[in-house]
Amino acid sequence: MEIVVRAIVVFAFLWLITRAVGRSTLGELSTFELVLFIVMGDLVQGAVTQQDTSVTGAVLAVGTFTLLTVALSWLSWRWPKRLRFIRGEPVVVLRDGEPRMKVLADQRLALADLVTSARQQGVRRLSDVEIAVLETDGRISFFTYEDEGGDDGEDDGAPESGPQAA
Repeated sequence: MEIVVRAIVVFAFLWLITRAVGRSTLGELSTFELVLFIVMGDLVQGAVTQQDTSVTGAVLAVGTFTLLTVALSWLSWRWPKRLRFIRGEPVVVLRDGEPRMKVLADQRLALADLVTSARQQGVRRLSDVEIAVLETDGRISFFTYEDEGGDDGEDDGAPESGPQAA
């Protein structure tokens, strides 16, 4: 039973740590952060099992972590408004082409990272973006202004391409 209690305490601590680190996706982690997360696994193993190398200890520890993960997922699905802190909320980081510097600072997101993400998604200028949202998984969604001359169903006088009717 001691392993289960230790697993719960360590799970809660790891959850808090990963929330504090921010919304980086795996591909955006620095080398140090990646090494830190890998080493953390080994450090946690000793703390949870207290060097218990039995199969029973391993099953209890992994089972407890799994049950807690599933429970948090279910709780956030069941009461999404009340338990927003479990998954976090999307945050608007750019509006009308202007970066929201306080929000960027709060989320520890560099302006250069915002520009890079926009470029990777085919956005040439931030001024073309109506709104950019930092999603809960660390990705950034960009919504650009609609083109004034877009396909709105009106005939602009240009000939249609394709086969001509006889």
